[in-house]
Amino acid sequence: MDEAHRQDTRLDDEPQLDCYLLQFWPAPPAPDRVVKQTSATAAYWHDYARRQPAPPTPAERAEAERQARLAQEQVEEERRLAHERWQWGGRSPSRALREVSGNVRGLLVFDPALVHAIDAATPGTQRTTALLAARRACEAAGLTDLDWIAAGLTALTEGRPLPSPLDDPAQAWRALEADPRVPDRTVAQAVPPKRPPFQPPAHSDTHTPMPKPASLLRITGPAAALVKPPDRAAPPTPQPGETTPHTMRVTFGELDSSLRMSQPHMALPALLGAAEADPLQAALDAVYAAVTAYGEDYQTLLQEIRSVCQEL
Repeated sequence: MDEAHRQDTRLDDEPQLDCYLLQFWPAPPAPDRVVKQTSATAAYWHDYARRQPAPPTPAERAEAERQARLAQEQVEEERRLAHERWQWGGRSPSRALREVSGNVRGLLVFDPALVHAIDAATPGTQRTTALLAARRACEAAGLTDLDWIAAGLTALTEGRPLPSPLDDPAQAWRALEADPRVPDRTVAQAVPPKRPPFQPPAHSDTHTPMPKPASLLRITGPAAALVKPPDRAAPPTPQPGETTPHTMRVTFGELDSSLRMSQPHMALPALLGAAEADPLQAALDAVYAAVTAYGEDYQTLLQEIRSVCQEL
C-alpha cells in the first residue's frame, strides 16, 4: 500500500503494486476494530477516522430531518403569503374577501386599494356603492331612458327586489337584445394598470410554484346564464335588415385595447350585480361591471367611487 501510494499513478505497461480483497458477513452491531495494520498509509487513515465525530444516532437524524422540513415549510409559507400580498395590492385579504364570490379578482387588478376600502365599509356603504356603480354604468351606456332599466334602478334605491325582467338574468339579457331602443354604443376594453412583477422574499432560496390560472375561463355573475363556449369560426355576416350579432371573445394574456365592446352589454351586469344578497359582493360586482362599461375612461368612475367611499 505504501509503495503504491508513493508511485501514485500506474501506467498500463507498469506492474500492479497493490490489490485488495473486501469481504462482508452478517454480524451483530459492534464498534469498528482494527485487526491488523501493516502500512503507514493505513495508519494515517485509521487515525483520521478515529478523530471524526461520532455519527448521529437514528433519533438525531430524524430530528435533523424534521427541523429541515419545518424550515422548508416556513420558507414556502412565507413565499406564499408574500405572493398573496402582491396579488392583493400589498396586504393580505380579509376572510370576507377570501370567501366572497363574483368578480372580486376582476376588480382587484384595476384598484386593489378600492377593493380593501369596499371590504372595510359598512353594509350600508357597500349598498350605496353598488347602486352608484350600477347607475353610472347605465348612464354611460344610455340605458337609463328605458323604462325597465329605470324601474330596476328605482327598486335598488328603495331596497326592493329587481322587477321583471331583471329578476331573471336570462330574461334580462333577452330583453336587452329585443329592445330596439337600446343604443348601439361601443367602448374600448378597460386595460388595468401595469404593476411590478412579484419579488419573492430575499431569504427564499427555493422555488415554490405559484398558482397557475385555470386553463379554461370561468365566467361568473349574471352573464353566465347565457354564455356559450366561443366559436372559433368567424361570426356570420348579417343580412340586410338584421341586427349585427354580438360575439363573445376570450382573451388570454395582454388585453387588446383597440377591441370595441357593446357598452349596453357591459353595463347590464352592473345593475344585476348590485342586487346581490351579499352587500360586499353586490358592490364588487357592480363596480367591476361599471369599469368594463366605462372602458378606457374607467378611471373617472373609480375616482368617484373612491370619493363616495371616503365620504361615507
